[in-house]
Amino acid sequence: MSIWLDRAAAWLTLRRIRAHTIVLALCLWGACTVDFATPGLFDRAGNIKFQDFLQFPISASLIAHGRAAYLYDDHVLNQQIRAIVGRNTTVYLQYLYGPQVALPFAALLPFPFLIQAEVWVAFSLLVYFGCVYLIWKQCPALARYKSLVALTAIAYPPLFHFFVRGQLSAIVLLCFTAAYVALQAKHEWLAGIALGVLAFKPQFLVAIPIILLIAKTWKVLTGLVISAAAQLAFSYFCFGRDIMQNYAEMLLRSARNPGSTELIFSPLQMHSLRSFWELLIPSHAIVAALYMLSSLTVIAIATTIWKTSSPLALRFSALLLAAVLVNPHLYIYDLLALAPMFLLLADWSMCHAPAPPALRVLLYLAFLLPLFGPLARWTHLQLSVVAFVALLWIVYRATRLQVAHAPLEVKQS
Repeated sequence: MSIWLDRAAAWLTLRRIRAHTIVLALCLWGACTVDFATPGLFDRAGNIKFQDFLQFPISASLIAHGRAAYLYDDHVLNQQIRAIVGRNTTVYLQYLYGPQVALPFAALLPFPFLIQAEVWVAFSLLVYFGCVYLIWKQCPALARYKSLVALTAIAYPPLFHFFVRGQLSAIVLLCFTAAYVALQAKHEWLAGIALGVLAFKPQFLVAIPIILLIAKTWKVLTGLVISAAAQLAFSYFCFGRDIMQNYAEMLLRSARNPGSTELIFSPLQMHSLRSFWELLIPSHAIVAALYMLSSLTVIAIATTIWKTSSPLALRFSALLLAAVLVNPHLYIYDLLALAPMFLLLADWSMCHAPAPPALRVLLYLAFLLPLFGPLARWTHLQLSVVAFVALLWIVYRATRLQVAHAPLEVKQS
């Protein structure tokens, strides 16, 4: 295994990585351009352009017209979708967010749906590339690879999926990026506040508060709790008890059955521990038990890493991996949140030579494998999850080695 990893790592030269990135970017965005190069709401395949974005202006419209009570009525939502499309459609969506999430989209209501979606996607792309730039600026070893970083950012598969679906993933990435920058600047309260904003997508906050609590990172945890509580309190006072109760019931339904929003193909599009076990095992009870056990294991490993004195790049990467793996409802576009991890671990591996050969190989695989998720329909194995777990283990081993050698370094100095 060690020989194979050494050979694979040696084969992954910068020239080959650049070539693969260019090919991948051309394939993804070339296909997108051809598919979207049609007039009107429908792409060449007959799907609604920016399909997932439909729920946000519709929900904003319901609130604006005093019909917020219908936010979590699937029949009303899909009735509104048919009104926008102008004909019957097989598209079926559920509004899976708090009522406060729809409020900013009220500003776009005067425009037609496609204009609204294009404005949102353009804004989200600015956020995405801004976050990549901010993290890259924190990575000294990557400073001379500006063009390669830009290419990989463009070719990142979750970016493509976020774009064609019109999702909110860029805001998740913004929260994590702001948290990392704040931690780098020793502003732990601000880091916690940034992480607390993730309450708008609470499945990302399953693992993080537990890790911070066990590690006794009190300032970050307090900021997170205050931020999340403020967001929920705002929603409660603005929309009332009944609507918030409907939201809570929807969250519970989604947690019990994560596949309910994408029907039978849902696990193929998911990339976390919950879907990994669901694809492998038909028994819901066994899946729930294995998901719980594996999640606790991941949280324990990430907590151990977080408690060390290792570089923040390693510790924060472990936090990101745990947040993604334990997330019960995570689709490929949500993997946009892992973008900082690729930059941070690549930079660390270049600053701390010789880095484990497995790290370079696993970063390459973790970047590509989400594209091949649909193959799990036949293999019943979501390989991206295996790569994420293996990356977490490599980070754990790297932190252990650093801790073991720390006394020697101090003594020599």
